[in-house]
Amino acid sequence: MGKAKYLRLADALTGAIENGKLAPGTRLPTHRAFAEQFGVALATATRTYGELERRGMVLGEAGRGTFVRDPGLPLTLGVRQTDSEGLVDLVFNMPGGAGDADMLRSGLRRLAASGDLEAMLRYQPHGGRPHERRIIAEHLSTSLGPVDPEALLVTSGAQHGLAITALGVLRRGDAVATDMLTYPGFKSVAALQGLDLVGIEGVDGVMNPDALDRQCRIRKLRALYLIPTVQNPLGAVMDLATRQRLIEVARKHDLLILEDAAYAFLEPDPPPGFLALAPDLTIHLGGFSKSLATGLRLGYVIAPARYLDGLLDAIRATTWNAPALISGLVTGWITDGTLAASEQTRRADGAERQRICRAVFGARPVLAHRNAGFAWLPLDRGLRAGPIVTHLKQKGLSVSGAEPFATTAAIPQALRLAFGGMRTEELTAALQTVLEAIERHTPVKPTPRPGP
Repeated sequence: MGKAKYLRLADALTGAIENGKLAPGTRLPTHRAFAEQFGVALATATRTYGELERRGMVLGEAGRGTFVRDPGLPLTLGVRQTDSEGLVDLVFNMPGGAGDADMLRSGLRRLAASGDLEAMLRYQPHGGRPHERRIIAEHLSTSLGPVDPEALLVTSGAQHGLAITALGVLRRGDAVATDMLTYPGFKSVAALQGLDLVGIEGVDGVMNPDALDRQCRIRKLRALYLIPTVQNPLGAVMDLATRQRLIEVARKHDLLILEDAAYAFLEPDPPPGFLALAPDLTIHLGGFSKSLATGLRLGYVIAPARYLDGLLDAIRATTWNAPALISGLVTGWITDGTLAASEQTRRADGAERQRICRAVFGARPVLAHRNAGFAWLPLDRGLRAGPIVTHLKQKGLSVSGAEPFATTAAIPQALRLAFGGMRTEELTAALQTVLEAIERHTPVKPTPRPGP
């Protein structure tokens, strides 16, 4: 039996895209025009375009049409690390400083001189060693309010915390409300666990509680995923009134709140978090990679007692326990003040890079937290991110568009730039290259004709 007609058409268009006959950025005909051109039913045309989207060949943009994607750009559940092609990486935020190696040497010497090295070679409790859970809980209590060490589980990074929450608390098919632009790592977890993400309207990274309430009236939602303090990718800090209103909606519709605090340390004076405002509804997740080093994967999950057994089962099924060597290093740095000093350094570094970013882009809109090592650049109407991303890759820069962050079919045209850890002179040059690419792709406005 031969292939269905929509598959044959999709194959033909795929070939045209792969051999360059249809260049990246080409706008395809409307579904109706395509159907007329090839003499097929409108439903066949719609299935053809759907198959092309599934293959990653095209991208539909609400209100604008269907465009050919660049085959050189990776299909992603989230952003992926840049291949070792000598590209300057503005996709991943990798904060770091000149003193990080010395910090590690000092920490390793301290561990080597301790008396419990042998214990680190053995299996650890799934939720972490009790004394380390107490150290982390006491540290977090200064910003989150009282934290019960028994409610805190140690994980192999904040991403691992998200994964075990999806495995141990949520169920396949659950619908989870989130921002229309959100952390790609959570999108990855949701895709692998079969969760249905529902993008909720908001303004510049702050969710609209009324929009969430309306969505809850339409369909059953199980949970609400938020990054309320230094939202990724937009850098917003949600105000207290909005947090309280979202809690009201969550109680009204029986929603579990997942509070991601990966970048919260960058805001020195945040409003109270959801864990403090609604501890019975909230699973709080965080980690130390952004404040210490991305390669040291240690995080934590703080949850109501009813979820702890499921979370522990998920830890046992994935990593068994966080590496004791890493947890020993991090808790030692908490105790001796190294973590606090590193957080202050990261805030100062982020502030310096934001000043450079604003200086380069001038009057162009930039959405970012004042201390963050990343920024969001909305593009002017008529500009598309895909061709700019491709152009920059040819120039040796790897940047991301909005697609990895979007939870809705309508994907905004924007660039997300991550520059934590870059030397300032390299950053200035890289951002100027980005600006030049944007200006290169900006359509020239026609000169008005003189009047009669």
